Amino acid sequence: MDETGARNAIVRAARSLFERSLTHGSTGNISVRVGGRILITPTGSSLGTVRAEDLSVIDANGAHLDGPAPSKEAFLHAALLRVRPGDTAVVHTHSTHAAAVSCLDGLDAEDALPALTAYYAMRVGRLPLLPYHAPGDTALTGVIEATGARHHALLLANHGPVVSGASLAQATDAVEELEETATLFFLLAGHPTRPLTPAQVAALGR
Repeated sequence: MDETGARNAIVRAARSLFERSLTHGSTGNISVRVGGRILITPTGSSLGTVRAEDLSVIDANGAHLDGPAPSKEAFLHAALLRVRPGDTAVVHTHSTHAAAVSCLDGLDAEDALPALTAYYAMRVGRLPLLPYHAPGDTALTGVIEATGARHHALLLANHGPVVSGASLAQATDAVEELEETATLFFLLAGHPTRPLTPAQVAALGR
């Protein structure tokens, strides 16, 4: 995908996420790597109105190269893409149920959500919970790099999910599946559940 195609793909994904209430206000950000440049939604923008010409450009270290100022969470995108050379896109949302899970006490920091469905196991896999940092706090960089090298989907405590993928479509599918599973998690609260077993998850290849 060239840069023009990447810009258009970001806008399409942004509109889709916003129109289905997976983001709200000016929350959430999307990035796509094209060569040595990373296109990312700018700071203070709404995914419902951002345009292709509005996108910021950063390098692999998160330095601003072109366009308006990038999202203050651009460092998360850069860090995840640095340690996942096979991935080209990152989607970060504050989707309601995933954000709600991130606020719960007593979660397993190694795997915050159970694999309730095969599609969650295939598209997300294990979901580490990262410790709370204020939005834009670059002290999270090292944790993102260390954990992101092993997992493409991360949950930021009291914040929301960050997911990378080999393509923007894959990253978007995964963040949507994560939100759907978080919704199921709350719907099933108080009911006996039957998550997939480790063997069943392993058989799905993630």
